[in-house]
Amino acid sequence: MVHCSHKYRAYPTDAQAKLLAQTFGSVRFVWNHILDWRSKEYSLNGTKINYTKSSAKLTEMKQELAWLYDVSNVALQQALRNQDKAFSNFFAKHSKYPAFKSRRGKQSIRLTSNAFRIKDGQLFIAKSDEALRFVESRPLPAKVTSITISKAAAGRYFVAFQGEADKTLLPVTDKSIGIDLGLTHFIATSDGEKIDAPKIFRKHEAKLARYQRAMSRKQKGSNNRNRARRKVARLHAKIADTRNDFLHKLSTRIIRENQTVSVEDLNVAGLQKNHCLAKSIADASWSEFTRQLEYKSVWYGRTFVKISRWYPSSQICSACGHRDGKKALSVREWACPECGAIHDRDINASINVDTAGRAEINGCQT
Repeated sequence: MVHCSHKYRAYPTDAQAKLLAQTFGSVRFVWNHILDWRSKEYSLNGTKINYTKSSAKLTEMKQELAWLYDVSNVALQQALRNQDKAFSNFFAKHSKYPAFKSRRGKQSIRLTSNAFRIKDGQLFIAKSDEALRFVESRPLPAKVTSITISKAAAGRYFVAFQGEADKTLLPVTDKSIGIDLGLTHFIATSDGEKIDAPKIFRKHEAKLARYQRAMSRKQKGSNNRNRARRKVARLHAKIADTRNDFLHKLSTRIIRENQTVSVEDLNVAGLQKNHCLAKSIADASWSEFTRQLEYKSVWYGRTFVKISRWYPSSQICSACGHRDGKKALSVREWACPECGAIHDRDINASINVDTAGRAEINGCQT
């Protein structure tokens, strides 16, 4: 069994959309109120507030604000648990300080098994008598433990089912592959294949800038500005959907064809500090591609290896192993002074990544 989260497009009725909007607003209010209280308690008194104290504070709030009873209490409690986890990540230096939620942008709520039920393939949530319609584009997880209902800035609703599913093991193959990530070519593989970067954001950049300029001219708070904002959000959604489609198709093909997949562990956050390349790196979405390879390898019984970012894959001759030193990014082809082999920089690096990945696996097995 593997943990998974499957996301589907949802189509709530008018009554359900009204209930969800009320729930989103209540969750957002509780999150912001408790976050403000926790921040003040820590800054003024040095007191760290945990989930238990936050839950007690919520009980006090509900006594004063009766409208909080109109939505599922589970959604409110889960917001506090999420906030407590966000603080834990902050103090462990894994993330930034928790931020206040805005009514603009993405809205979401999380429900555990006592606030929803699945009957005959239909989803029923607390406080609603109607089934929430969603497009079951693939089978649900075998055991659903929680769901997340969200509304994107573009106005689309989604429901994600978190739970456990059986592994779908693919036939074992003796093929392995090393992958070198890039900007001109999204990937270069040890098989000699190069796949061009789709540059999806770049293709829509001018149109997006035009929409954003039009939105900035509208009066704040007006209906015209809201319509312009939704237009910008829909274009952002189109860019994200197109990029995800490309990444999923490519990562699935690589996992299906190879038993071992090796990729360099790049410091993407550090690379994005280069203002000349930051936008292109963000558009490439290397981290998401690597994440997809990693979890799909678990699902399908493959081996995924991350090679250290300090490994000099571009400096080593894949033919004889001679290390030729650092090279400028402009050098796309070089000849080994030791054996005379002529290398394509990216293909050579991917072959070295594949070699290092197989060596790491063999080292672990001995």
